[in-house]
Amino acid sequence: MYEYDLLSLILLFFTGVLAGVINVMAGGGSSIVLPVLIFLGIDPTVANGTNRVAILFQNFFATLSFRKEGIVDVKTGIKLAAFTLPGVLVGAFAAVRVGDELFEKILAVVLIFVCASFFLNVDSFRNLLGGRNGSGRGWILYPALVLIGFYGGFIQVGVGLFIMAALYHLMGASLARVNAHKVIVVLLYTIPVIIIFFLSGNISWFIGICLAAGNSIGGWFGATFSVRGGEKYIRVALVIAVGLMAFKLLGVF
Repeated sequence: MYEYDLLSLILLFFTGVLAGVINVMAGGGSSIVLPVLIFLGIDPTVANGTNRVAILFQNFFATLSFRKEGIVDVKTGIKLAAFTLPGVLVGAFAAVRVGDELFEKILAVVLIFVCASFFLNVDSFRNLLGGRNGSGRGWILYPALVLIGFYGGFIQVGVGLFIMAALYHLMGASLARVNAHKVIVVLLYTIPVIIIFFLSGNISWFIGICLAAGNSIGGWFGATFSVRGGEKYIRVALVIAVGLMAFKLLGVF
């Protein structure tokens, strides 16, 4: 059982708000949440599971917001989510079995790569894949979703970036529609992940609800911001914060 004072709960709430905005606009919000939970004394695996509660609520409200904007295609979202499930289940089972110390090191390395990814723009990914419309590469989307599912089930951090890259380049959809698909995919695959973490005793529900309250608000507004732009305003601050957290987890200071 984890107990915190009012200040810690307020910190968790606003961490959730910020993470919700970041997650829906692009991805990587969990790169802030997980280190904060760990630094507050929560075991890394429990932090990983607890974060999923907030992720579930965040993407539920983001889906409602995108629906209000009229760009949600639920059937396509369900189909895409189904392809992630095999990887998601394997990844989640692996996550609850890895040791806390090893998970911290894995998380630190992931955070460094997430930082690096923020310096890549759409054109960088486009040049890497040879275009946007995915002509001749559409079949790659489905095995890519399985691999992305494994990553999402295991650690979640930055999975939105991978989903958006895959859908944008291999489906040829607009960024707004890609974002709408992304939140549905994450919403649906998070349900079995939560069940796995719950059955293994790796969720702190009270902390998860505190985060979820913030994530839900952030997810709602993030969906609106993503349509209007604005990612560039938070990128630099996010890189600095996540970079410091990564080096802290590695024991650099």
